[in-house]
Amino acid sequence: MSNRLNLLDPEVRANPYPVYAELRRNAPVTQVDPGGIWVVARQADVLTAMKNPQLFSSEGIRRTYRPSWKSDYPLADSMLVMDPPRHTRLRALVNRAFGASMVSRLEPRIREVAHQVVASLPVGRSVNFVDAFSIWVPIAVFGELVGLPRSLHPIIKSWSDVYGEFTSIRPEDTQRQQEIHRAVAETRSHFNEVLEARRREPRDDLVSDLLRAQVDGESLSDTDLMGFLFLLLIGALETAAHLLSSCALMFQEQPELMARLRAQPTLIPRFIDEMLRHSGPAHGLFRMNTDEVELGGVRIPQGSRILLLIASANRDEAAIPDPDRFDMERPGPQNLPFGHGIHFCLGAQLARMEVRVALEELLARFARLTPGEGSIEWNASLVMRGLAQLPLVAHLP
Repeated sequence: MSNRLNLLDPEVRANPYPVYAELRRNAPVTQVDPGGIWVVARQADVLTAMKNPQLFSSEGIRRTYRPSWKSDYPLADSMLVMDPPRHTRLRALVNRAFGASMVSRLEPRIREVAHQVVASLPVGRSVNFVDAFSIWVPIAVFGELVGLPRSLHPIIKSWSDVYGEFTSIRPEDTQRQQEIHRAVAETRSHFNEVLEARRREPRDDLVSDLLRAQVDGESLSDTDLMGFLFLLLIGALETAAHLLSSCALMFQEQPELMARLRAQPTLIPRFIDEMLRHSGPAHGLFRMNTDEVELGGVRIPQGSRILLLIASANRDEAAIPDPDRFDMERPGPQNLPFGHGIHFCLGAQLARMEVRVALEELLARFARLTPGEGSIEWNASLVMRGLAQLPLVAHLP
C-alpha cells in the first residue's frame, strides 16, 4: 500500500489548502495518489508548464478521459486535449461562434431563469443549495446554447451528476462505469438529434454558428463537433455551478460579506474575481511531458501524467501576499482559474456573466444564509472541486 498523499482522501477534499501549502513548502513537484501522478504546486512552475505546450502536452488530459474501460468518451476528442497546430485550427473555428455578442444575447434569458430559480427557493427552510439553486442557471444556459428544450433540463442535470466525478472512477468500479456508458450514449443521441436538426433548419444559436464556421475553407468535423459539445456540457455546468455553490457557502460563513454586496451590488464582479482565486472550482489541469524534464528542481520521466495544481498556484505565497485571506481589494481579474495561454477558457466571459446575474438575483431577494440540516459534502474529482451537498436556510430581509 502506498504511503503517498492521496488527493481524493475525504479529509483532503474537505480542505485541500493546508495540504497544498505543505506541498509548496516541502515537495512542490512530487508523486501522489491516486495512481502515482505527478503534481506541481507552485505558481511559477504551473505557469512554466502552461506556457510550454510542446513539452507539457495536453495528451495528459486525453489519457485521463480515455481509461481502459472507456475508449470512446467524446471529451477525449475535444480541443481540450489537443496541442498546436490542430488545437489552433479548432479554436479559430470555435472562436467565430463563441464571441462577446453571444454573451450579451444570452444575458436577458439568464436573468429570467435566475429570477425564477431564486423565487422558487424556500424561505426559512433547509434545502440543498446545489440542487435547488446552483445547478439550474448553468443548465438553462447550456440548454440555450445548444438548443435543448426545457423538458430536458432534469436529464441534463443527471448527465452532470454522472460526468462530474469521471476522473475518480477506479477500474474495478463497474457500477459507476456503467452509469458513464449509459450517460454517454444518451447524451450523444440527443446531441446528434440537435446537429441534424440545425443542418436542416439553422437557427440563431451556437450550434448553427458552429456548423457554419469555416477557417481557410475548412469546417468542423462530426468528431470535432461532438467533442466540443461534450466539452461545453462539462465546462458550462461544472464551472458555474461549483462557483455558485462556493459563493453561497462564503455568504453563510461571512454574513457581513453578503450584507456588503446587497448594499453595493456593483461589487459583485470583484467578489467573483476573488472567489475564483481564493475558492475557485478549477483545482487541477492534466498534462503529459513529451520528454524528460526538470521542473521545480525535480526530474520527471518522459511520458508522465502531471497534474498542475491551479488552486495551489492561486494561493502561492511567493506570488500573492497573504493568500489565504479573502480580499476583494486585490488587483484583478484573476484569470489563472480559467487556464493560461492557448488553452485559456473560451467560456470565461460567459461564466462570469451568468454567476454575476445569478448572485444579483439571489442577493436582491435574500438577506442571510444560515446552516441547514445535514452535513456539507464535496465531490471527488482531481480536476474540479465542488460541493455535492450544501444544506442552507435562506432568510428574507
